[in-house]
Amino acid sequence: MKNISLDAVDRRLLAILQEDATVSMADLAERVGLSATPCWKRIKRLEQDGVIERRVAILNREALGLGITVIVAIRTSRHSDDWLQTFADGVSKIPEVVEFYRMSGEIDYLLKIVARDISDYDRIYRKLTKVAELHDVSSSFAMQEIKSTTALPIFD
Repeated sequence: MKNISLDAVDRRLLAILQEDATVSMADLAERVGLSATPCWKRIKRLEQDGVIERRVAILNREALGLGITVIVAIRTSRHSDDWLQTFADGVSKIPEVVEFYRMSGEIDYLLKIVARDISDYDRIYRKLTKVAELHDVSSSFAMQEIKSTTALPIFD
């Protein structure tokens, strides 16, 4: 992806949209000091340039009965492209896996999983271990969520 040049208005638009993507175009335009049409064009450009990937609703996990967050560290002795493709495809099909990273260092993969409770996580764990051959799976249960955000820092 190319490095996109953002001016102060673009950065202000992005900051507002990260807080509330449902804000009306009229309100958004007023808050950044533009009329509606130039504001809309800027948003469209930011979407076309790939700066804005999508707009989503952020749901409350607790309200949906997903009270457990588990961070899963995975080590494997397999590192072939075929193995990775199988593993990535399989893990990506598990809806409770909400984040999935290939790592450097001691841990090969890191997953963030949401579950209803411990027995629900056990069901997910068993599904995960059937996806591909794994060397070690270590699960850590979050005791308290101190910070969680989807908002990215936007610098001048």
